[in-house]
Amino acid sequence: MGLRGEVFSSKVVCEGRTYFFNIKETRTGDLFLAIVESKPAEGESFDRRSIVVFRENLQEFMQSFTKAIAVMDKSPPPRKRSPRTAQPAAEGEAAPRKPRVIRPRREEVAEGDSPAVHAEKAAQANKSAAASQSGRRLTVRKKPST
Repeated sequence: MGLRGEVFSSKVVCEGRTYFFNIKETRTGDLFLAIVESKPAEGESFDRRSIVVFRENLQEFMQSFTKAIAVMDKSPPPRKRSPRTAQPAAEGEAAPRKPRVIRPRREEVAEGDSPAVHAEKAAQANKSAAASQSGRRLTVRKKPST
């Protein structure tokens, strides 16, 4: 038995990611499969993600895994990305999003509203949408009718 109960290990390196398929043994002697993905992070560190599949669940896992691969094999090849979307955002930054313009719903606009009132309601809806996109909460309350 190897390091930390390791019985078997294999490694696959592809496109900047490394996958490890490790069979390990628990202290009680039970075997399990640990699949680990490792990829470089900022600096000299690595991001690691893993899943563990125990022996009693391995058959069901493999059936679903095989079905998923069959679906991928049947799907058409990926479309080429346009140059605009191919450029990633700067490090630590989210990709820029196009602002959404939200117009008030028909039920929010009364029939007799003037264009100015309609524009004001649209501005409030856009303000609310902008706040929700930035993560802040903004509540727009309707004036009580008298």
